[in-house]
Amino acid sequence: MEKRTVTRSDLAEALFRRVGLSRMESAQLVEMVISEVSDAIARGENVKLSSFGTFLQRDKRERVGRNPKTGVEARITPRRVLVFRASHIMRARINGAEG
Repeated sequence: MEKRTVTRSDLAEALFRRVGLSRMESAQLVEMVISEVSDAIARGENVKLSSFGTFLQRDKRERVGRNPKTGVEARITPRRVLVFRASHIMRARINGAEG
């Protein structure tokens, strides 16, 4: 099985073929959806896409880490990270079960 990356243009092309929108309308729709999801996450909101998963923001505290190569300790600054949690339906699809 060949692994590849699905791009915005791939999503727009799928909309064009399956829904029948023009190529330009399909590209605009993909951009609008991605923009809305990005804006919501930037505002600190969780984004839940039913049967797909949830995008969450988590705050990481400051901590001491270690350079694995040298063993030297280094301070890791506090930061905000984006986390994706797949839905149980998506996990079932990934693992070969129909859900």
